[in-house]
Amino acid sequence: MYTSFFGLQEKPFAITPDPRYLYLSERHAEALAHLLYGINEAGGFIQLTGEVGTGKTTVIRSLLEQLPGHADVALILNPRVTPAEFLLTICEELHIPVPEAGRGSTKTLMDLLGRHLLDTHASGRRVVLIVDEAQNLSTQTLEQVRLLTNLETATTKLLQIILIGQPELRELLGQPELRQLAQRITGRYHLNPLSREESAGYVKHRMRIAGATAEVFTPSALREVHRLSGGIPRVINVICDRALLGAFTQEEHRVGGALVRQAASEVYGRPVPAPWLKWATAAAVAAALALVAIGLWTYLAQRPAATADAEPPRAVEQPPAASAAVAASIETPATAPPEPVLAATPPLPLAELLVRHGNDTTTEAALAKLFALWGALYEPARGRGCDQAARQGLECLFQKGSWAQLRTLNRPAVLTLTDDLGRTHQVLLTGLTDEHAILDLGGESREVGITALSRYWFGDFLLLWRPPLAVVKALGPGMRGEDVRWLRESVRAAQGLPTATPGSDVYDDELVRLVQDFQRQHRLAVDGVAGVQTQIVLDTTLNATGSPTIVPQAAGG
Repeated sequence: MYTSFFGLQEKPFAITPDPRYLYLSERHAEALAHLLYGINEAGGFIQLTGEVGTGKTTVIRSLLEQLPGHADVALILNPRVTPAEFLLTICEELHIPVPEAGRGSTKTLMDLLGRHLLDTHASGRRVVLIVDEAQNLSTQTLEQVRLLTNLETATTKLLQIILIGQPELRELLGQPELRQLAQRITGRYHLNPLSREESAGYVKHRMRIAGATAEVFTPSALREVHRLSGGIPRVINVICDRALLGAFTQEEHRVGGALVRQAASEVYGRPVPAPWLKWATAAAVAAALALVAIGLWTYLAQRPAATADAEPPRAVEQPPAASAAVAASIETPATAPPEPVLAATPPLPLAELLVRHGNDTTTEAALAKLFALWGALYEPARGRGCDQAARQGLECLFQKGSWAQLRTLNRPAVLTLTDDLGRTHQVLLTGLTDEHAILDLGGESREVGITALSRYWFGDFLLLWRPPLAVVKALGPGMRGEDVRWLRESVRAAQGLPTATPGSDVYDDELVRLVQDFQRQHRLAVDGVAGVQTQIVLDTTLNATGSPTIVPQAAGG
């Protein structure tokens, strides 16, 4: 309903687990990387937990899209089954024929599954079992899961098992009767709610994927989204969807804090007050208590002078002590007022630059500069930037990272900066040294200290790269073809090794070791899989496409 009003191609906050919208917070990225690594390694369990709505299922969907070609996956979404039904579901997922007479026999199903796993292993393939909502598994079924790990050769486990569930899964596996299973868990990862910065990045990321070319949510709206959702992605989706609908009905092209609170009130079914009301109420209560304390102090201070002649000394000894205590209690805050720290701190040069060049730090302006570095053209009216890049032989990489990662990827990037007022700025990074970043502001190169810049940059960046392959995809063990041959020759050339002619087109153990050595040398995730980042760094090292860089090759290679 509201998509065309905001210039969107689709609804950005659907609650379905679409991998395209996966926002990789630091913990999400770590979880996905380890799941991918686990698929390529043998043995044990991997456990991924998180509260409802933190993105577990979305991570799994993204994992399934990035599976290496040598992996077969059995995905179980409904684990409320008996042990026999559990085994039967696995066989059906792996397309193992099961005779009608053996469908209810645990022994028959285990035998069929064991033979299939041995045959699969002999052909060089891996089998992965993923169980979603694993906290619903019964103790008997969990014991059957443990027995599946007994299917092995002398050196290798034949089945990798990934258990996905809510925090109750950890409690379930902590039971004494399941200690044998718990001891076989080789990796445990927990997804926490998003931080305030991550919540803002999450909203902006989904809006960009849906086609937004301008900021729709104001900084105050983003703060309210985090406060009212607790950083839970699913709740963020529901609140933001309602807020966009509310803005549409009021013909407002920007979503402010009030609209977000109104949306949250509809979601929760109760009024949601503004955050300042809590402080106003607390201030009123504090003021009332202060008046009472002052009145009591005045009364006690004057009472001894009026009754000193009529009463014995013991009658007036107690009030002065109480008076001193009350006076001390009300004098403490009065003598130590909060210091205006922000007012006393001089503005950083970068803050002045962002104010001076505010019109030059829009998404459209930054993308136009980035495209120009690649000899490409960006026109805001022609749709999403990444779609325009693809039509010109380029690919986008948008994620959260660090200065070290930018230095390793060695490509110009659009950085998302957030100033002290919560306003976002898109600036183009064109150079990087150990201590300074070179930014394009106002058409001029500005050198800014990394320490100063880090105050405004929380890790979000977008870069372009020119893929050497006709189809962008990760290359992994078990794959074969001309793409694998190119990878072998490129990695050997990057390592200064002689290139065999013609090189093998099979992604074998030798190529895995070569890729791992290259990844280790360039401080990439050492998993033996040539994904997007490995291909970008490989292209940079060889400089095969003459791509623009931010670190001189002698320093970055």
